[in-house]
Amino acid sequence: MGQAFTLTRQNDSRLVPFLIIAFVVGAAVGFLAVYLPLSNVWIAILPALLVGVAAAMFIFSRRAQTSAYNQAEGQPGAAAYVLGQLRGDWHKTDAVAGNAQLDAIHRVLGRPGVVLIGEGAPNRVRPLLAQEKKRVARLAGDAPIYDLVVGRGEGEIPLGKLNVHIMKLPRNLSKEQVVALDRRLAALGAQRMPIPQGPMPTGAKMRGVQRAARRRG
Repeated sequence: MGQAFTLTRQNDSRLVPFLIIAFVVGAAVGFLAVYLPLSNVWIAILPALLVGVAAAMFIFSRRAQTSAYNQAEGQPGAAAYVLGQLRGDWHKTDAVAGNAQLDAIHRVLGRPGVVLIGEGAPNRVRPLLAQEKKRVARLAGDAPIYDLVVGRGEGEIPLGKLNVHIMKLPRNLSKEQVVALDRRLAALGAQRMPIPQGPMPTGAKMRGVQRAARRRG
């Protein structure tokens, strides 16, 4: 917890003020909720402290997550890591397509249909997306296929909003249809590309992964 606080504070100058505000507001709400019906200050103090701490912890977790996403954005493997935190019945396959520059296409299958997510340089990712969409379409039948590019440009999805965007997609398939489609798409997983398991820094380690990708490409 201490390390997470230190790292978040280094990248979020407003963290401490927001925590203080959250604690004060939460404590005030907790105090009034107990004091007004009981009219006893001492009984109201403990609930006020608990609510204040809970409010501050909630704000801290949200801002720590946002800070982590901001630091990871643009690094190879960041989208795959974030997609791994999707809640619910999703079938995720990392790096179903990619290149030696570590641009990658990830596939997520769920009730909305097939979602293809590209991360990397947009000018290289979009052709990869188009090619992968054609491959998937041969087996997807009538299932919708969505294609997304992670980034900050026009028409792109910021890393921190990726999972929320996917979760908001309309439910088009039944659970049975998802299972059947997952079986048909399993054969495409044989062409997966190697990618980092989570965001990676630049340097020698990055160059080693790039060499591995070129050998596989």
